[in-house]
Amino acid sequence: MIEPKNPSEIAREALTRLAANRLPPTPANYQACYNEIAGLPNVVPFPELPLHQLAALLVGKNAVQHAELAKFDAAIARHSWLGVQESLLAFIGASSPPAAMVNASLSEPALPLEFLSKLARLIESVLPALGDENGRMLEMAGDLLLLLRQPSVDITMLQDRLANFSRQVLFAAEEQVEIKVSLLNLLHLIIENIGELSLDDSWLKGQIDGLLAAVVPPLSLRHLDEIERRLRDVMVKQSEAKNRSVEAQEELRLMLAAFIEHLAIMSQSSTTFQGKIEESAREIEQIKRVEDLAPLLKNVLAATQAMARETSGAHAQLENLRSRVSATEAELVQLHLELDSASALARHDPLTDTLNRKGLDEALAREIAGVRRKDSLLSVCLLDIDNFKLLNDRLGHDVGDNALIHLADVARGCMRPSDTLARYGGEEFVILMPDTALEQGVEAMVRLQRELTKAFFLSGKEKVLITFSAGVAQLAADESGADAIKRADQAMYLAKRAGKNRVFSG
Repeated sequence: MIEPKNPSEIAREALTRLAANRLPPTPANYQACYNEIAGLPNVVPFPELPLHQLAALLVGKNAVQHAELAKFDAAIARHSWLGVQESLLAFIGASSPPAAMVNASLSEPALPLEFLSKLARLIESVLPALGDENGRMLEMAGDLLLLLRQPSVDITMLQDRLANFSRQVLFAAEEQVEIKVSLLNLLHLIIENIGELSLDDSWLKGQIDGLLAAVVPPLSLRHLDEIERRLRDVMVKQSEAKNRSVEAQEELRLMLAAFIEHLAIMSQSSTTFQGKIEESAREIEQIKRVEDLAPLLKNVLAATQAMARETSGAHAQLENLRSRVSATEAELVQLHLELDSASALARHDPLTDTLNRKGLDEALAREIAGVRRKDSLLSVCLLDIDNFKLLNDRLGHDVGDNALIHLADVARGCMRPSDTLARYGGEEFVILMPDTALEQGVEAMVRLQRELTKAFFLSGKEKVLITFSAGVAQLAADESGADAIKRADQAMYLAKRAGKNRVFSG
């Protein structure tokens, strides 16, 4: 056990350390070295002498100040920092009004400049969302920002202005919400009206139904983006159909012009033929001999044959025009049929009404972009129905298809609006879960499994329990969507190997 040093040894060692560190031999430096060697806290000694010198310089101007100076001296004698502070503040408070204002500013705690700067940035970022129609609110915001950027801020004034500004912000926010709801109602009304005016155009009605579903509160950027993508696909088909319609109209116009021109030629030929027949009739009346009749009959026969040839050619041309019109009409019908199903089939699986592989690729790319932009989380689940081949073999493919539809419907009922469901292939589905950690993703899939045990699938009167094995992977930094799905697939395979109807993390 090390024996403690006596004070004289500590004092000698403290002097030696002062010399070794080349520190001035002031009382404060000596005390610091002494305390360090002795293992004592380095408490700054009470500055009694400087405070007495300060008290001697203060002059009381009234009875209150004289009394506070006496308390000031007594506090110095007691080495009481609290007494010194109280008596000094009371002395200043008993001075003239300007000094009282100084006292108020000294007694109030100063707000950090960084806090004031962040508060100013917060106010600046809120203003654009509230619009610029409220002149009073903008004026109050300008005054508040000016106050926050002052070197010294009066806290009482700041509190008052913040309270008034927050009331204005509350009113403006409520007004913006009402405006948003009113605009959505107007948009909904306009879309419904367009749909009522266009009931015969099934392709347009599909767009109307999609828009009506998209503008139902609460709005979601993900849903709006999805409906935008669907509309763009349909618009491409519309553009193709429109261009082909314009071409078809031009073709029909040319055909009609040709037909009218041909009718004119036929009319002219008919007039000519009629003139020749009339002239031949007059010549027949003047014929005296049978020998003169033969050349005349020959001319009539030639004119008749020419008229027959022109009539036959006109019939062939008219038949050709009719065939071309029919072909153009059939092509336009086919274009509109393709347009009818463009939105539904472009990115959706026709059986389960979930996204197909193409839709999944686009949704995954969009979610990963959001993860990178917001530094958020994304969990990817791949699930596979257990014993699906046996189900198909025992009950038939129609029952298997209905089982897939049942699973998709139950999954949609358990999912959040922000989640995405896609048919990955066969009996495999992928679920994208944004803002979801790995453990939460696993829990979500376990909840879906429990829900499937409650919602039996019926094949006729037979209850069929559908189970699935699933793997969940959380998207890693700089990982592609395909790699995340691959890890989820590997975890799903392990769940199958472990006995099925399980959820493993990858």
